[in-house]
Amino acid sequence: MHELNPNETRAKWYVLHVKPRTEKKTAVFLESYRCWHYLPTWIKTTRRQRRKVRTELVLFPGYVFTRLSAAQKLQMAQTNLIVRFIDISNPRQTIHQLRMIRAAGRLGPVAPTEHFVSNDFVKVKSGPFFGLSGYVKTVAHGGTKLIINIDILGQAVAVDIQAADCEKIN
Repeated sequence: MHELNPNETRAKWYVLHVKPRTEKKTAVFLESYRCWHYLPTWIKTTRRQRRKVRTELVLFPGYVFTRLSAAQKLQMAQTNLIVRFIDISNPRQTIHQLRMIRAAGRLGPVAPTEHFVSNDFVKVKSGPFFGLSGYVKTVAHGGTKLIINIDILGQAVAVDIQAADCEKIN
């Protein structure tokens, strides 16, 4: 994956909605066509027969982020892996959100979570996620879990964050 750069104008930003369980195969095709792409993953640890097994899973099942020229879009359409091409209306915002998810992954485990709509809406006022906003779920030890929404997908990512770093927005 190349560095996220929203200023390049040769190609258009898309979220590829792909057939079930073909995200990694789609990423291989994008790599072979020399297309920028981003496929966020997370590590799930389970126990099997007294052993810990670590599995790399896709964070947003069914979706791959990419930039494609018209010719590259045609090449990808011919792979028969793409269900549809979703235009990204605000690439800067999406890239910022993807960078925050990547930064969160460096600080600790990132895992998919359910999408919240009825809990308190907060904005982060300090720390590495300053300026981001999302819905809060209370967790053990008096902390909170901030849900960072990726708007175009209707899905969310959970990040552990201190309650003191958040402020409620009405």
